[in-house]
Amino acid sequence: MPLTLNANFHDPEKRPIRDFSPGDDFYEMLIDAHRDLSAEQSAKFNAKLILLLANHIGDLVVLREAIARAGETA
Repeated sequence: MPLTLNANFHDPEKRPIRDFSPGDDFYEMLIDAHRDLSAEQSAKFNAKLILLLANHIGDLVVLREAIARAGETA
């Protein structure tokens, strides 16, 4: 399975108003999750979220590509 680079957010319980609406919803959830966290708590939250999502993906080829692409802009 190749790394998906196009917007791929969806909510099976909602019909989006615009194609990018589910991505906006995710961004809002992420910002809300960080609200009132210290910098250390925020970093721990991000690390845990990354590990949970990586485990969900599970495909090392996809994860390797994601890490490489993320490193291109770091």
